[in-house]
Amino acid sequence: MKSFFVLIFLTIFSMVDAQTVITVDDALTTALKNNYGILVAHNDAAISNANNTLGNAGMLPSVSLNGNSNYSLNNSTQKNSTGTDTKYSGLSTKTIGANAELIWTLFDGGKMFVTKSKLNEIAALGELQFKDMVLQTQYNVISAYFDIVRQKQQLNSINEIISYNTELVKILQTAFNGGSTLKSNLLQAKIDLNVYMENSINQQYIIDAAKKNLNRILGSDIDSAFEVTDSIPLNYSFNKSELILKLDATNTSILSFQKQLEITKLNLKEYTRSRYPRITFNAGYYFSQRSYSAGSILQNNTAGPQFGGTISIPLYQSGDIQRQISIAKLDVESAGYDLESIRLQAKTDLLNAITQFENQQRLLTIEKENNGLTKENLEISLQRMKLGQTTSLEVHLAQENYVQSCTRLINFEYNLKMAETKLRQLLASM
Repeated sequence: MKSFFVLIFLTIFSMVDAQTVITVDDALTTALKNNYGILVAHNDAAISNANNTLGNAGMLPSVSLNGNSNYSLNNSTQKNSTGTDTKYSGLSTKTIGANAELIWTLFDGGKMFVTKSKLNEIAALGELQFKDMVLQTQYNVISAYFDIVRQKQQLNSINEIISYNTELVKILQTAFNGGSTLKSNLLQAKIDLNVYMENSINQQYIIDAAKKNLNRILGSDIDSAFEVTDSIPLNYSFNKSELILKLDATNTSILSFQKQLEITKLNLKEYTRSRYPRITFNAGYYFSQRSYSAGSILQNNTAGPQFGGTISIPLYQSGDIQRQISIAKLDVESAGYDLESIRLQAKTDLLNAITQFENQQRLLTIEKENNGLTKENLEISLQRMKLGQTTSLEVHLAQENYVQSCTRLINFEYNLKMAETKLRQLLASM
């Protein structure tokens, strides 16, 4: 009955523990919702879209309702044509006015249309920058997630070596008790066992720190408890020529710099259009009332619609327009240089990622075989130790070779996954 309850408890515990396991897709979904960098980038993109309006481009009229009131108190002397003077002491004047007014720029050399095109490009740039932030965050999440998996695998290999060391200590203890081995061999085996146990404790700390790092990227509480999967999926394949051809059309950094080049060209057009005349139409309904405390006219009212227009021709602005045009041309030139630079950088990163991927694949294939050989060698050495056919030094070297092989194997898997992730990021295909 006691064993039955223990079994029930372990089953329930394993079910609860299983519920805390998150996949890399779960982590990516959480990051898209909570990561602070993504939230800020989303707001920046929303601001760019909010600014992209006809009104902000200057294509729509402005309508306003205005009112004013004034009061003045003066001493006034009027000289009449009859030769007499009329004096008013403490003459007060009250003025009340109101109007509804429309002002509309009808022509500005086409600058408003250029501005609207620039706002379109700025909004598109905001979306690209948001996408770039999402891709970078996804890369960071995958890197942090599989780093935890890697560290857990490293802990498993350490614990496996601890079990081998425990068996070795038992063998040497029996041999020492029987007088067939030196005590120094037994002591060295116990020292090795203690060292690996210390390594296990340190590895637990590394895993805990890696989990905190992932929680930070996800925007979750730092102490949130979770578990990750036990393996790193490696099933990515690609055609090198196709990746290179896709780079210019999909890489968010290249596309962003292309947009920035277009924006600088539109800036230049805006400054060029500033040389053209500007025609403005205005219309409104105006009301005014003026009251006097004395005089032949005690009140004067005016009301009615008014229409008009203004034409402004820039003749000389102290060379300001030419200065702005010259600077804008330099900005266009610099943006072109930046675009070519980022193209070279993106292609370099892509080729490096491809080389890294291919190298890690080859290294992983070799190390898988090597790992099997070192494990088999360790087990043979332990069997030989039981039979008294080898020394503890040989077993120690076999253990070290196996530990190093496990570490290399785990790192090759992780590096291969990160090379894959880098390729996906560069091609915006996550």
